[in-house]
Amino acid sequence: MSKSDLDAAKIFEPALRTSYELCRQLNAKHGKTYYLATLLLPPAKRPYVHALYGFARYADEIVDDLASTLTESQKAEQLRIWGNDFLAKFDSGQTDDPVCLAVLDTVRRWNIPREHFEAFLHSMTMDLTVTEYETFEDLYEYVYGSAAVIGLQMVPILEPTNQDAYKFATELGVAFQLANFIRDVGEDLERGRVYLPINELAQFGVSRADLEARIATPEIKAALKFQIERVKQLEELSRAGITMLGASAQPCIETARVLYCGIVDAVAEIDYEVFKKRATVSLTRRLTVALPAYFKARKLWKQTT
Repeated sequence: MSKSDLDAAKIFEPALRTSYELCRQLNAKHGKTYYLATLLLPPAKRPYVHALYGFARYADEIVDDLASTLTESQKAEQLRIWGNDFLAKFDSGQTDDPVCLAVLDTVRRWNIPREHFEAFLHSMTMDLTVTEYETFEDLYEYVYGSAAVIGLQMVPILEPTNQDAYKFATELGVAFQLANFIRDVGEDLERGRVYLPINELAQFGVSRADLEARIATPEIKAALKFQIERVKQLEELSRAGITMLGASAQPCIETARVLYCGIVDAVAEIDYEVFKKRATVSLTRRLTVALPAYFKARKLWKQTT
């Protein structure tokens, strides 16, 4: 993280600066599209978004590290200890954890509710015990905690002008997560999980065993198209919420919307062959979207400083 970002955010204490930088590195390494969008925020806001990403990513590493030699129960215990320690320090903000130090500072500066972090940790625990979801309603419990609350955590930092922005942020967060599920069907199977609702797959004559065969049959492609339509609907609903954010934050979230939801377009472009290829938004597409947004964002930063 550039020194100017931390200075702009009025983060001067050395240990805090180190913690925020660690979170930025986690974002840059693991959240390339997310990180790119974050750079469209005013410098004073970037460290706080990096911190929230760092928290989510650190928990995800405990749960999903395929190189780990820990059993699922051991991972659950590690997550429980780390999560409980974070929640125990939530009010005081005093912690030695190199990631949570920045997160708790962000929480206190922006008055982010504890319940959002509790929901997130609950969903991460579900990943260690639940391997499939019968209905979308069942899945939604997981998606709310794993993705929707990330948007809810961010909204205060983005300085909404209308409280309805929280509802739209929920819908956009869910759209992002569902787009990931569609792209990552094969990778999730490697972790023993299916995130596409079983009853919805059955409507197209698809079973879990069919997915595990890793052949994109016409039935599986039809099921993926159905899931993509839900992402598109949620994305469209969420667009109104972007206009309810502070003007300087809008280019960031609009870019994230286009690029992240664009994952499902990339799935369609590879003819739904999610078992053979990883659908990605091309660098050309990312730059085409992000560069004009960056110049627009810079103008808005100047107007608000």
